[in-house]
Amino acid sequence: MQLAQLRKEYEAWQAKKLALDMSRGKPGADQTALSDDLLDARWVSPPKAENGADCRNYGVPDGIPEAKRLFGALMGVPDDQVIVCGNASLTLMYDYLVQCMFQGATAELKPWAAQGAVKFLCPVPGYDRHFAILESLGIEMINVPMLADGPDMALVAEYVKDPLVKGLICVPKYSNPEGKTFSEATVRAFAALQPAAPDFRVIWDNAYCVHDLYDTTDPLLNILATAKEAGTEDNFIVVTSFSKVSFPGAGVAAIAASPTNIKAIKARMGIQTIGHDKLNQLRHVRYFRDMAGIEQHMQQHAAILRPKFEEVLGILERDLAGLADWTAPRGGYFISLDLPAGCAKRTHQLLKEAGVVLTPAGATFPYGKDPEDRNLRIAPTFPPTAELRQAAELLTLCARIAILENAENKSKTF
Repeated sequence: MQLAQLRKEYEAWQAKKLALDMSRGKPGADQTALSDDLLDARWVSPPKAENGADCRNYGVPDGIPEAKRLFGALMGVPDDQVIVCGNASLTLMYDYLVQCMFQGATAELKPWAAQGAVKFLCPVPGYDRHFAILESLGIEMINVPMLADGPDMALVAEYVKDPLVKGLICVPKYSNPEGKTFSEATVRAFAALQPAAPDFRVIWDNAYCVHDLYDTTDPLLNILATAKEAGTEDNFIVVTSFSKVSFPGAGVAAIAASPTNIKAIKARMGIQTIGHDKLNQLRHVRYFRDMAGIEQHMQQHAAILRPKFEEVLGILERDLAGLADWTAPRGGYFISLDLPAGCAKRTHQLLKEAGVVLTPAGATFPYGKDPEDRNLRIAPTFPPTAELRQAAELLTLCARIAILENAENKSKTF
């Protein structure tokens, strides 16, 4: 009877012919509007960097000094260990991995592609675009479970004994999709790794370093400083961007690393480009000024996002308590929902047929294969609140139908 009633409710939702999107972690229009003043021409007048470089012309491929200083403060590293580039940290990660594959992590090291079937460790559930990069390069991906305080580091320490394991890719603060932040012990365990491969690299995608939902932030130990103490600084490549601070399509991104790695990246960048968009770097620095300016701006983002997250979490609690598990992140852009095994794909299918676009089931695992068919990533940020409420209510309805159908199917097999 319960399943029949839920199906009737579902048919009523289908009749509404909705077109709702919770598929990607995009800022809403009210968030991007927070930075509209950044487009005023006054921020690039005069168009010269503090070192006298004309930001309208070629040159300064590693970023203008004031941008390097701002990102150095943001990433907790000296300015000379920062390269400021275009708008996308995803591009920086892709470029770096391609360099390692075909040119070697440094000029002295053999390219990964010449060493055999190389592998990467992937904390799961994780970010689908990370996995897409690795798969496109033919790098074998190995699942590493995420625990409460980050990846299973005991397992990581075992895997890195294999010289063909060349790295790990992760989001250390407010992870995608679970919203977890690596503990101090986890960061120190990363720094203490002694991989067999001399060209082992951890891609530390710190995308959400200032994306708090509440007044108190989750602390994250500085990986480059910690690794320097441990003598493993060369193992880490850190990236971040202003993509969800200002404009996702027109922000600024930066990469930070050890002096050895920065030297190698700069040498290749000198071939790749004569210079990135320095006017955009200039306007961002003059607009945000310093860390205090960034933090003040991000408080406005939090004021918009916090009610959206709480709206979805309230609906999950009301409808799925005792039936499923989910995260309640204190920052970042996602909520991770774990349904009973075998229910994620069916829930996704039902949502799609009722007009709600969600990230595909399985996307949070390498090769799109969730071994238990449990995890769904919820992105509450983009839809207006009224649409978000509808999408969340339909999500929980579809989940309950999938759970009951799954139980019914199991009972028929016995």
